[in-house]
Amino acid sequence: YRAPEILLGSTLYACPMDMWSVGCIFAEMCTLSPLFPGDSEIDEIFRIFRILGTPTPEDWPGIQELRDWKPTFPTWAPVGLKTKVPTLGNDGIDLLEKLLTYDPATRISAKRALEHPYFQGMDD
Repeated sequence: YRAPEILLGSTLYACPMDMWSVGCIFAEMCTLSPLFPGDSEIDEIFRIFRILGTPTPEDWPGIQELRDWKPTFPTWAPVGLKTKVPTLGNDGIDLLEKLLTYDPATRISAKRALEHPYFQGMDD
């Protein structure tokens, strides 16, 4: 459940990395299987890329500065999380996409996630 920035060599650890893990757990709770079941760091990052698409500097400013980022990585188009987590409705997919946003600076925070429409009415 490691965030892509960790897999690509970031040595800084912050809350957005935990939110990525929350997204992985959320998806697994819905499907009963891991979303990115890699058996090595490179296998895991490529599994992420195959589902979410290979990130670009436009998607994730600063990615090219990560130690293990290679501009020669294969380029995959996103397949969409709905194809991998078909049991989730639109609000659930929207939340999952925000949890699994490549750029940690724009990834949803825990506070914002709890305010997401997916959870509306669950406290009644």
